[in-house]
Amino acid sequence: MPELPEVEVTRLGISPYLIEQTVSELIVRNASLRWPVPAIAQNIVGQRITNVRRRAKYLLIDTDAGMTIVHLGMSGSLRILPRNTPIEKHDHIDLVLENGRMLRFNDPRRFGAWLWYELPEEAHPLLSKLGPEPLSPHFTPLQLQAALAGKKKAIKLCLMDNHIVVGAGNIYANEALFAAGIHPEAAAGSIDLERLTILVSEVKQILAHAIEQGGTTLKDFTNADGKPGYFAQKLHVYGRGGETCTACGNLLSEIKLGQRTTVFCGLCQQR
Repeated sequence: MPELPEVEVTRLGISPYLIEQTVSELIVRNASLRWPVPAIAQNIVGQRITNVRRRAKYLLIDTDAGMTIVHLGMSGSLRILPRNTPIEKHDHIDLVLENGRMLRFNDPRRFGAWLWYELPEEAHPLLSKLGPEPLSPHFTPLQLQAALAGKKKAIKLCLMDNHIVVGAGNIYANEALFAAGIHPEAAAGSIDLERLTILVSEVKQILAHAIEQGGTTLKDFTNADGKPGYFAQKLHVYGRGGETCTACGNLLSEIKLGQRTTVFCGLCQQR
């Protein structure tokens, strides 16, 4: 599943082609996604797109009448194409623009979503309880300390909890904890403010770097398959269980936490 940086680069890739354009048609070939595409999704037709935003891993296509909420799920992709581009397998939705282009949603596994909402995003059940964006000023050491207070749960699981902070994801949680020297199984509430300050800084730096790298390496959304995938980047721990630590040469350990693969250095990362 694409993580926050990949979804953010998708947003950056499609935004210039959508903003200030008017929707002429919404073609839904298969409404059976993670949640059924509602009939009211057609309310976007005739509307001018005012913005394309991201909240956690959701893409929000804004109009004056409401917003379309898109989630890529496990295998979804978005492409900007000419209106008459032939249909391929798993092309479930086309958002057609008056200028002759369209945004096409392809999703082989159909775990993605395409929804419509007319109230402020804070009221939507999928968005209302989300934690702060990790790259925003709202994600701070003091905010994180307050959210973790009294928790005995492993810090890595808390870092991946969207109620605490959105979008850290498995890959980047592994990397940030390594960079901060924090053991992934450490009790979240036991970590002092000094180490949380380092962790917050590392989360921000690692995600920002991934977005920057993705923006320079991802193919154009007008001629590629639109799949964000995972950016080719140097990872210090994720996917390297049993290999040597890049900092100390110790063999990296690999365990399961919350059914997700967790890799760490037993020497560099302390409880």
